[in-house]
Amino acid sequence: METTDVIVIGAGFAGLVAARELGRSGHAVIVLEARDRVGGRTWTDHVLGHDLELGGTWVHWIQPHVWAEIARYGRRIVRSPVAEEAYWLGAGDAPRKGTLNDFLSLIDDGQRRIVEDALTAIPRAIDPTVGSITELDGQSLQQRIDDLNLDDEARSANESVWVGHVNAPLKSVGLSSALRWASATGGHWPLMHEASATYRVAGGMSAFSAAIAADVSGDIRLNSTVTAIDHHKNGATVTLSDGGEIRARRVVMTLPVNAVDTIAVTPALPDVWRQANRERVASQGIKVWIKVRGRLPRFFAYASQHHPISVLKSEFIEEDHSILVGFGPDHAAIDVTSIEQVQAALSVWRDDLEVLGVAAHDWMKDPLSQNTWMTHRPGQLTRDLPQLQLADGVLHFAGCDTADLWGGFIDGAIESGLREARLVSAALAG
Repeated sequence: METTDVIVIGAGFAGLVAARELGRSGHAVIVLEARDRVGGRTWTDHVLGHDLELGGTWVHWIQPHVWAEIARYGRRIVRSPVAEEAYWLGAGDAPRKGTLNDFLSLIDDGQRRIVEDALTAIPRAIDPTVGSITELDGQSLQQRIDDLNLDDEARSANESVWVGHVNAPLKSVGLSSALRWASATGGHWPLMHEASATYRVAGGMSAFSAAIAADVSGDIRLNSTVTAIDHHKNGATVTLSDGGEIRARRVVMTLPVNAVDTIAVTPALPDVWRQANRERVASQGIKVWIKVRGRLPRFFAYASQHHPISVLKSEFIEEDHSILVGFGPDHAAIDVTSIEQVQAALSVWRDDLEVLGVAAHDWMKDPLSQNTWMTHRPGQLTRDLPQLQLADGVLHFAGCDTADLWGGFIDGAIESGLREARLVSAALAG
């Protein structure tokens, strides 16, 4: 039977960083990736005539772990277009049109009040379960917005902004998601918005992850689906779908919470993992790229959380077409492969958009992810996060679902990979 020091399951950012660091510490590492590519829930694909990010996209210099990697590999960032026009919905879903400043004025009071206690709830963003968050974690984001008593227009606008952040119905999302990200940006909501939706990596996320993969000294084996892990105090045996087995002294799992049940683990995973997997995380939405006819003025649009596409914005403007990206809270509410359904969804704002093509990946139906990005349900953050970070004997856990600072982001994935590489290396040295 083949043997190694460490098996890393998953070649997303968490797995690649963990494998790179473990190799640099002198350990033999094998990375097993079920997909035919590296990158996990980041994926740059050439569709609709452009290189488009079907998964995770935006980064920022306030995110220290991803920024260190951007600097390390000499990547550049580019800014999404600044909107010239803004669209939103007023009372009774009546469409409104204005400027960027008009919309910011509409949401400023609500956005400030939603996260006004972020720095008392989570005084240090690197310790997201310490502070008055322990008393607030049972609340949903919807409850917080309801308590503000905003008028219909401001309420709809503020709700849709948060759908863009959490990719789920707001009643399903813990207030903790808003407070932890606001804490990470010093309680400043415009900076939080900028950090999560403004700058992308030039050349694409797939090229970025490939650069990290090139620095991994061990094997990265694609199309290698792990079906079982049998672990004990001295090591673990990992079984693949083709019947192959590999023995390792340590294993690092990087699967999202929603997908850990795709591997049969013996002894069973800790209770916290099984409970979280049964409950599922909150995110359940969509991201869709849309090609429309004509060179349009740069714009963004917000509907409400009750529309299948709640957020829409320009990303690429060409002479004869424009490329838009849209987000919605419920993947079951729209078939994002249907031009007709997407066309109908856009008509809530404007009827002059002719959809020529669409591109998306349904991360909810993808068995290796089963969600988009980590957003906690009420109560999950403080109950689960500290335990999700603990090793179970020789079995370690990484991934953005287990991050402290920017959980749900690429930065969080990298943070967790660094953490587990350090812990595994120390355990092997001991």
